[in-house]
Amino acid sequence: MLSIFFPERPSFSPLISNPSTPIGSSLTLSKENLIDLKELDNVKPAIRSLPGTPNLPNKLDRSHSNSSTSLTSTVTNGSAVPFLDKDDTRPGSMRSKSVVMFDRLAETEIKDLLICLLSIVKDINEEVMLGWWAQASEDDTLQFFELMMTCLFHFRYIGKKQIISARFREKSSWNEEKSKTLPAQRQRPLVTRSVAAIDTSSSATFLPLTDTEASQRAVLEANMSHEVGLIVLDVLGQYCMNFKNQLDANDGDNPLMLKVKEIFITILQFGQSETLYKHTFASLRALVNKFPIAMFKGSSTLVGDLCVEILKCCNSRVPSTRNEACALLYLLMRSNFEFTGRKEFVRVHLQVIIAVSKLISDADSGRFQESLAIVNNYANNDKAMQNSHFPSQVRDLTKKIRTVLMATAQMKEHENDPEMYVDLQYSLAKSYSSTPELRRTWLESMAETHNKHGNYSEAAFCYIHIAAILAEYLKRKGVYPKGCSVFKSISANVEEDEKGVKDDGGMQDVQYTEEHFVDQLEKITKALEKAERFELIGEVYKLAIPYYEAQRDFTGLAAAYGHLHQAYQTVLKVMMSQKRWLGNYYRVAFFGAMYFGADDGKQYIYKEPKVTGLVDISQRLVSLFGNKFGVDNVELIRDSGKVDQSKLDDKIAYIQISFVKPYFDDKDLEERKTEFERSNNIRRFVFETPYTKGGKAHGSVDQQCMRKTILTTSHTFPYVKKRIKVMYENHQELSPIQVAIDEMNTRVKELQQVTSKISPDIKGLQLKLQGSVSVQVNAGPTAYAAAFFGKNQEKNWSSQHVWELKQVFKYFLIACSECLDVNAKLVKSDQFEYHEKMKNNFEEMVQHISELVGENVLEELPSMKRKSSASQVFSVISDSTGNIGY
Repeated sequence: MLSIFFPERPSFSPLISNPSTPIGSSLTLSKENLIDLKELDNVKPAIRSLPGTPNLPNKLDRSHSNSSTSLTSTVTNGSAVPFLDKDDTRPGSMRSKSVVMFDRLAETEIKDLLICLLSIVKDINEEVMLGWWAQASEDDTLQFFELMMTCLFHFRYIGKKQIISARFREKSSWNEEKSKTLPAQRQRPLVTRSVAAIDTSSSATFLPLTDTEASQRAVLEANMSHEVGLIVLDVLGQYCMNFKNQLDANDGDNPLMLKVKEIFITILQFGQSETLYKHTFASLRALVNKFPIAMFKGSSTLVGDLCVEILKCCNSRVPSTRNEACALLYLLMRSNFEFTGRKEFVRVHLQVIIAVSKLISDADSGRFQESLAIVNNYANNDKAMQNSHFPSQVRDLTKKIRTVLMATAQMKEHENDPEMYVDLQYSLAKSYSSTPELRRTWLESMAETHNKHGNYSEAAFCYIHIAAILAEYLKRKGVYPKGCSVFKSISANVEEDEKGVKDDGGMQDVQYTEEHFVDQLEKITKALEKAERFELIGEVYKLAIPYYEAQRDFTGLAAAYGHLHQAYQTVLKVMMSQKRWLGNYYRVAFFGAMYFGADDGKQYIYKEPKVTGLVDISQRLVSLFGNKFGVDNVELIRDSGKVDQSKLDDKIAYIQISFVKPYFDDKDLEERKTEFERSNNIRRFVFETPYTKGGKAHGSVDQQCMRKTILTTSHTFPYVKKRIKVMYENHQELSPIQVAIDEMNTRVKELQQVTSKISPDIKGLQLKLQGSVSVQVNAGPTAYAAAFFGKNQEKNWSSQHVWELKQVFKYFLIACSECLDVNAKLVKSDQFEYHEKMKNNFEEMVQHISELVGENVLEELPSMKRKSSASQVFSVISDSTGNIGY
């Protein structure tokens, strides 16, 4: 950017014509340098209405007739001469070579016309200008300002390099080649450059500008751009100072104010001199002070567009431009604060954040941080604001902007780390919690990332949160009274996250309607189907169907009920087949401040899709961080015990991964009847760590202890991201007999799940039976019975625990007996012998356990099956891992 300013405005004449170009020589112009005269037709009324402007025809006749006002495009022998008049009495030698001006103007011709206009506007008496504005229609005024924008465009400074590449000095061959068609005593008629440009056979040559000529041309272009900018600013200032009522009409939401804004935006977007920027910012400060209603009551587009350009200037390489931009930004905040009665500056707050999101990839963090510090200093040193909340609100806004800048810088570093990448997107979405439009944008970006990696549940819940944003917005508008609370049954996270919407009457997102809300709900149902969470589709349609009914949208109703029918049919199928996998969960802990920074010592619960195994996630994370930190610098901790960080090598990045299961207490299990309900809205997880009092991890049955670690996350799964931070950690220590009770409880639940199916899977049934009653693999139950039953063993343990274990064994045998009954009904003739063998093994196991217990358990089984109070009895012996519910 050139910092050139001449106290005396330079003459316009150098740009009107090129002194080095002899009159009559031809120029070759590209199509890009030509414009259609239709463009001038649109703005000619404004030129014509200016005082002192000669009369111009309303329309150019392009019919190619022979009338005196028509244009033709005849070229003869490569020569071009002025147009023919049918009354022309010139000699035939001249008339035969005549053509009419073509209907396109060259760039230089356009500039010549615009310079004429600018000269008139610059030198005209101010009273005459104001008088014309007062009498002109709104359309004429708009066309006049459109011409001012055209001037800014054509005289913008494009830089010395561009000028050198675009400008050429012609070396005329006029003296070398005389015209053979004109009489020797006659002067060749003048031709316009646009007409001559068509003569590609001309012998004129083109040479690049010398360095001196290029420098002169660059200075000339820079001065001209500066002068044009000053003229346009003067014109804008005159109009704004004298026609406030017109600009304030409809709270500033009118074509004239929009055009004024557009001109200011154009000036800021084109490269200008430092001095012109100073004048521009001074004019904008005057605009803010004179039109507070248009700025802070009408449409937010005025402030929003200004904020985008102001923040661009806050990122400028020129310190003075950054300072001017910071001053204007602070004035916007302060004026908005004053306009609301010293309560808040919501309009500017929201629009600045929106603007930051648009400039996120172009912002230089250092310069931008410096500009934010300047704005903060203005707020802290403004004595008139010291007794208000204004300084703290400014600090809050700049803090949010810094969060966005830091997150975007980190996103570039973690493009190959999907969890970290989504976490950074999440932090951006969270920083926009008060800005629905931007939060929605980032949530959609997160959903796209999840879909890319096959995390369809997380993508669906991103869409759910977007719908909640719309619902909350409509609630603020009085359209949808329930707001985001309607999603409480779907996700416990929604209400907590989406209640922070701020209301700005001029926000651009006023287009959100109930129709947009319902469209989003339909998008959610498709995403939930893809995620195989069919049960939630009904909950979503409960919100959409009332709208369809109110609108008499029978097509929508038919589609909704058809989709519901299909979804519930699928629910029945997956419940019978038990072949739906909604994900596995793993606890992942990071150690190593050098590598993980703030995540050092932190734990997360990772939700992995489908049946991702421990080996799969371990290999993925080790490979991921190995590529990031170096293979030799990453080590996997393979046990799930507590890590002593003091014994770890500071130069190594450690990752500890443990498989975890959702944790439910008795009350949870009573409410969560189905497998889906135990996979939705879950935030507590458990994993087990075996140990012995001797220090070893594993020992004999009567020595084996277990530590249950229960982890509670900050949000419930599924969520908008696939890993959630662990907030709380509790431990339960289990003695050897409690470990046995817990293990037998698990076996009973597994057997009951097999027999509870409407159509049991015979293969799964036989696998569970074989693992429970076959002698070869019967070490588990019989080993527990031998270790804890009998007079010599029972005295070593709590009598309550011994009784509980006996009850669990009885229900274990009941479950095995029921599985055998089901297998007998399903087994075919070729497996009858196999069934009989399992039945004999079962009877032997019952006999052995009866001897250890001291009771004939086999005789009690039929009566126990018939007991209606069996579930009550068993609930007494259930430990905290859950009621098996028999």
